[in-house]
Amino acid sequence: MGEIVKPILSVKSLTASLHPGVPVVDDISFDIALGETFVLLGESGCGKSMTALSLLRLLPDGVVHTKGHALLEDIDLFSLRESEMRDVRGGKIAMIFQEPGLSLNPVMTVGGQISEVLELHQRVSGTVAQKRSVELLDLVGIPDAARRITEFPFQFSGGMKQRAMIAMALAGTPRLLVADEPTTALDVTIQAQVLQLLRDTQAASGMSLLLITHDLGVVAEMAHQVGVMYAGQIVEQASRDQLFKQPLHPYTQKLFAAMPDVTRRGQMLAAIPGSVPPPGSIGRGCRFASRCENAWSLCREQMPAWTEMGHGQGVMCHLYHGKGDVKTGVNFSRTELRPSSSGEPDEVGKGGTLLQVSDLRVHFPIRKGILQRVAGYVKAVDGVSLEIPQGRTLALVGESGCGKTTLGKALLQLVPTSSGSVRLDGDELVGLGSNELRSRRARIQMVFQDPYASLNPKMRVAEILEEGMSALDIGSGSGVRQAHIDTLLDQVGLARNSKWRYPHEFSGGQRQRIAIARALAVSPQILICDEPTSALDVSVQAQILNLLRSLQQEFNLSYLFITHNLAVVEYLAHEVCVMYLGRIVERGTSEEVLRTPKHPYTQALLSAVPRIDGKGRERIRLEGDLPSSADPPPGCHFAQRCSQVMEGCRASYPVSKALSATHKVNCFLFGNSPS
Repeated sequence: MGEIVKPILSVKSLTASLHPGVPVVDDISFDIALGETFVLLGESGCGKSMTALSLLRLLPDGVVHTKGHALLEDIDLFSLRESEMRDVRGGKIAMIFQEPGLSLNPVMTVGGQISEVLELHQRVSGTVAQKRSVELLDLVGIPDAARRITEFPFQFSGGMKQRAMIAMALAGTPRLLVADEPTTALDVTIQAQVLQLLRDTQAASGMSLLLITHDLGVVAEMAHQVGVMYAGQIVEQASRDQLFKQPLHPYTQKLFAAMPDVTRRGQMLAAIPGSVPPPGSIGRGCRFASRCENAWSLCREQMPAWTEMGHGQGVMCHLYHGKGDVKTGVNFSRTELRPSSSGEPDEVGKGGTLLQVSDLRVHFPIRKGILQRVAGYVKAVDGVSLEIPQGRTLALVGESGCGKTTLGKALLQLVPTSSGSVRLDGDELVGLGSNELRSRRARIQMVFQDPYASLNPKMRVAEILEEGMSALDIGSGSGVRQAHIDTLLDQVGLARNSKWRYPHEFSGGQRQRIAIARALAVSPQILICDEPTSALDVSVQAQILNLLRSLQQEFNLSYLFITHNLAVVEYLAHEVCVMYLGRIVERGTSEEVLRTPKHPYTQALLSAVPRIDGKGRERIRLEGDLPSSADPPPGCHFAQRCSQVMEGCRASYPVSKALSATHKVNCFLFGNSPS
């Protein structure tokens, strides 16, 4: 990075508090050099977003800046009048918010929103602003930008909204860009595009970046310097190389140990017990003490001082008091991790086939005109076949919009199927009436992506868990069911008395545990898990993955695990199916698909995954976006984005080619040439 002469942003003793004087950002300091990326890393509730909002003076009602300074190129941000701050905000410092769907104005065109920034900070308008808006949308990789500037945010996909937000932020040519979780819940391919865009913009303009994330893979790929936040404080600060070589604070070490990967297959992940203490509940001492295995009496009585460890690395922990020597043996090295010799075997098919899906199709009619005639079909699932053995996990991966969730719902007959077969333990589900389906649904249940949306907010946990048992006449009475509910709560790691609480009284990870308990209440044989960890911190994700693994071992459960997190797939899955535009393009064991991918789409997916070990594949950049399933391209659906496309790939769809007894791929590179 070279010698740092003067920081572009210098933050000293920044504190933001709730009105009664309860700090949510507590006395933090850091510098960001010109052209540098500084990452704030930590769990939800640690104060990362509040730090960013403090710097832009956009704190929500009830939270105020109480002390500290922030100098942006010698401008004291907290001494400016609001009218002066408006010139700085968007011009010298801009922000990409976490949820672009909530940050974009739904009644203004995307081009109009970019032009607003240009008029305010670049003093250009009219056709000049329109031309620049097209250039910015083209810069962030949105196809057909000249047409897209006239569209509204609802006409953009999630990844395109995020790129539009970046275009708005770049319109003011800021010196510092604040990006708050810019890739959360994005597909790995879109995430890779967004991160590459940020790097390219930095290289071209020399701007600095304050990146907020809980994803260690993103940190490994983007960071120059890292500040690890916990309960409103920065507890460790280091360069990226220092942090990944030797994380010092027990909290940082736990974050690394909670990451799922293939080396921990068959092992329980090192989940962090408890949760981040809320503001106002923090007493004396170290704020991590209640969750720390290395804590002793001093940790609960006295706040640790900041200790400089040399070469710019510092830590707030009693373990390092003195001359920078470690007091106890808590050194952590990821290179010491090894696959468990006692882990589960990876060969597939130990149990008999529990779920068999054959040529399943789900086509939704597109109706137009006054008479609502069918003008076409959305081919969400288009001829899928798969099998799940008893006690095994099949991961279904692919980009958003490829049909993964629709397939999961179709297996439960929650959406009508157009054709095909779904057999559960030999019993056909397609075509059954509601009464016949009800009894069979006890054997197959679904854990939805958003537990808050899928749990009735007006019902207590006990009522939520008992509802399914009552509907399926499970248990001989309320007393027996309540006893079963207590057992379920024990199994998912929740206190028995929590059954009298409502969903809003739980954390995100706890709500996901309730959703799993609800699915288990009717004693299913198979769980369909739809992105159950996509919005969770790495520590909470580890808790949920540990729970799913232990339940599988205890009850011999089968899982269809729908996800775009390939690290989770490496850790949990026995088999993998890769889905693209309603069809399976590659399937095989986890080892086969993830270690020796054959389909160009699978290779692109894996190359886009940021890895904390720095051993990622050469990046394969996909051109364009996923085509519409209402008008899929002829021939191989992936042909228009494929770097290895051959003449004729666009004419016919490739048949499945067996590469081994378990590994199959639909690609002309491994079969007859396209006609």
